[in-house]
Parts: sequence; C-alpha cells; structure tokens
Amino acid sequence: MLPSSTDKIVLFIDGANLYATAKTLGFDIDYKCLLKEFQSRGTLLRAFFYTAIIEHQEYSSIRPLIDWLDYNGYTVVTKATKEFIDASGRRKVKGNMDIELAVDAMELAQHMDQMVLFSGDGDFRPLVQAVQRRGVRVTVVSTIASQPPMIADELRRQADVFTDLVELQSKLGRTPSERSAASDREARGHTPKFLQQPKGSDAPE
Repeated sequence: MLPSSTDKIVLFIDGANLYATAKTLGFDIDYKCLLKEFQSRGTLLRAFFYTAIIEHQEYSSIRPLIDWLDYNGYTVVTKATKEFIDASGRRKVKGNMDIELAVDAMELAQHMDQMVLFSGDGDFRPLVQAVQRRGVRVTVVSTIASQPPMIADELRRQADVFTDLVELQSKLGRTPSERSAASDREARGHTPKFLQQPKGSDAPE
C-alpha cells in the first residue's frame, strides 16, 4: 500500500544513532527541515527524539539542541546515563533508549499509519515486526553508503521502506560550518548584547 497525504505519521529518532550516521556521511541534520519534510508527507502526529544525557556535567554539547527541539515541535525523551565498570575494570557509560522508544511506538501503533524510525540498530527489528502486525507501515532511515553500513541488515530487510539518509541530505542536511554559523546567528539574535561574546573569543561553541 502506497503512503497517502492523509497518512498519520509518527517519527521516532534515535538521537545518538542519527547523529553518528549523519557524521559518518559528513553533514549535520537540520531538524527544522526534517520536521517540514515529514509534515509535507502526511499528518505528522508526533516527532520523538530520544537521547541519553550525562548528569552532573556542567556543560553538555547536546543540551542546546535538546532545548531547541523541545521548543520547536519535538517531543524530547531523555534519561541519565549510567556509569559502570566492565569486566576488565574499564569505566563505561551506558545510555540506551531502546525500551523508551519501543514502549512509545507500541502505545501509538493504533493511532498511526506510518512509523518512521531513524536508527540502524538491529535490536529494533522485533519492534518493527510488532508494529507491522498492527497494520502500520514502517520506514527506516539510516545508511548503507558508509563502510561498514550503519544499518543492521535484518532491520533493513524487515522495514516496509528503507530510506538512505544520503537521499535526504539535500533536504535536511547542512555542513558543520553552516551549523556553527547558524547557531552563532541564533545565539546573537537571542542574547542580550552585554552577554554576547566578541568574535574571536575563546568561549565554548
């Protein structure tokens, strides 16, 4: 069944996975354009963005993005990472959001026609199967253009539609230099003059 303009669509974005995929392909995601792109494809019910955050960190590079998404049409789901010591005594950080994403997808399955999953994680295959059994079409967005591919083969095969992120680059990608220029403009537009850093200062980006 082909998608129609009246399809109820829900986006599920595995934040860390999408970031890594775009980085591998050499561009950044413009989240405003991403929202517009899928609003043009049907009725966008929700756009979920999942990410783990490190608690007690004074400055987190993802915090400005989370705040922006929160105010600009996304439903942001976060949880604190957990630190643990692995078998060889190394300190590791764990911040998996698979369960949160799966629970939301199952709860919304009866309300959506199309699920768009931004992730290449093969662990999502059983979720995709379960949602499909409820009559939902599933599009998975990741890439096979990288070496190795960022998407697990079993997830790509399970999806009704696989969209390579490369195909969307012209619509929702921007280069890292464009991003820093844009964030600089945005910051200057919303920051009182006395708080603005002069050009060339060594303030953190």
